[in-house]
Amino acid sequence: MAFAMTGQGPESSAGRVPAATVAAQRVAAVRDRPRGRRELLESSYAPAPGGDPLHLPYPRAALAFMGWQLRRGLLNPLDDERPGSPWWRAVNERLLRDTCEARLCLLGHPGPASSPSVEASVRFARHPSPRTWYLAHNVTIVRAYLDHRDLAERENRVERFFINLVLVRVLYAHALVSAPRLALGWLAPVARWLGDPRLDLTGMFLSVSRVLPNRYPVAGELDDYIADEHALGRLLDVGVIAPRLTELYRWSADELRIPEVSDLVSHGTPLYAWDPRDRRPWSPPPTRIVRAVRRALPPPRPTPSPSSAG
Repeated sequence: MAFAMTGQGPESSAGRVPAATVAAQRVAAVRDRPRGRRELLESSYAPAPGGDPLHLPYPRAALAFMGWQLRRGLLNPLDDERPGSPWWRAVNERLLRDTCEARLCLLGHPGPASSPSVEASVRFARHPSPRTWYLAHNVTIVRAYLDHRDLAERENRVERFFINLVLVRVLYAHALVSAPRLALGWLAPVARWLGDPRLDLTGMFLSVSRVLPNRYPVAGELDDYIADEHALGRLLDVGVIAPRLTELYRWSADELRIPEVSDLVSHGTPLYAWDPRDRRPWSPPPTRIVRAVRRALPPPRPTPSPSSAG
């Protein structure tokens, strides 16, 4: 059972202890236990007693990504001989708390929710589907990004580039499922399959493990890491996502109901904890194959925003 895995009380406490209180206790218990963090996330998708295992396939990509975080040492205690990253730890903690709290609500613990982002996770817990999973996951992740920008500013340039890249790919994977024409144009019929979080393919869109070393913090120059990026991943970033980046962020702001998301990009350059004048890593000279991909998969024409439509 999930509670046994995390060393907390039995499910019979449901209905008396608020979900937010129990979730906070469980997150605190694993804060400095990186593998305990992974166990807590996995247990939050466990079936309710006597229930169907409807949620089990969904954390595949999130758990794979957390495995990469563990290998890099990003979630290590700050007093460890290899200290972790305050930013990555904070963002991961928000994901743990929201997911755990939502499951506790499903099991009968009372509210209120500790934050609006928990409400999206509760909707997924009650009605699991690829779209509700992305809404829950990305509302939580984006809120964590926005709340911890000060910690991101302390990371070096290489780390901040990949922090932005992770956000780009998470938003794009969501669009594959919920806005397939935006994501893939005329290939929209296969977009939902490519972005389905229950399949291993989704890990391709989120993975940066083939670029960054399994050590934190990173050293060296950003250009060297970009040059080593997996060819398919770089082609996806530059050939497919980059031409639709502004529209992707605007769509995400509407879909997640977080208007600030649209301010995190300008002229094709992600701006989260990033100097807007530092455009070169995001807009490299297009190669022949990149130009071919852009011609084959042009972005759709921007649609008027609700505020300008009437």
